[in-house]
Amino acid sequence: VRDCIQKTLTEWSSKIGQDQNQETLEVLECSVAQAIEKINPEERDELKVSAKLFIVGSNSSSIRDAVDLACSALGVAQLDSVIIAPPPVEDGTNLSLEYLQPYWKELENLVQNKKIVAIGTSDLDKTQLEQLYLWAQVKPSSNQVNLASCCVMPPDLTAFAKECDIQLLTHNDPKELLCEASFQEVLQESIQNVKANKWIPLWLLRYSVIVKSRGIIKSKGYIVQAKRNAS
Repeated sequence: VRDCIQKTLTEWSSKIGQDQNQETLEVLECSVAQAIEKINPEERDELKVSAKLFIVGSNSSSIRDAVDLACSALGVAQLDSVIIAPPPVEDGTNLSLEYLQPYWKELENLVQNKKIVAIGTSDLDKTQLEQLYLWAQVKPSSNQVNLASCCVMPPDLTAFAKECDIQLLTHNDPKELLCEASFQEVLQESIQNVKANKWIPLWLLRYSVIVKSRGIIKSKGYIVQAKRNAS
């Protein structure tokens, strides 16, 4: 992730030069057009577009921004699936249903508005997944389990997922995919005259475009949004 961000920022910065005063902006739109492959509408039915969304320092309202930007970048009307990584909680605090609810409601709205087909979760144990499933209007279609936390799927989670037709997937993402300090460090290295410590990453979305018939990845990438703290 760090390398992708650094390469994009460095290339973008070299193109705009010093014509733009970055310190006056609250949001920088940094993109390298040739690095993103838009999907041909004629091929859309043959492809599955999936994403995993990591909330870093923002709230549930940013989910819509992330999905809209992903759709726009890839040239599609909707994403086939979106998995949300649980937003960070304070140390010593357990992830509760009440904490997850506003994020899941936002995902449900996007499903109802046909921006997403299926929604899933990550790193929920059996109790958390069951609570979410019983409460949710749009049920989770999948739940990712971190390979680092278990070598074998917990039997109670497996049984519940089978009963409720929830697909259990595995992943090896670190608990914190992009921390504030790491983002600010790469920003400082990539763009001249920028006060990196004022920039806070809000969310990171990782997408992949898969050819359904062959199960191969056609393209993949990251979309990151960060905001400048005025204080």
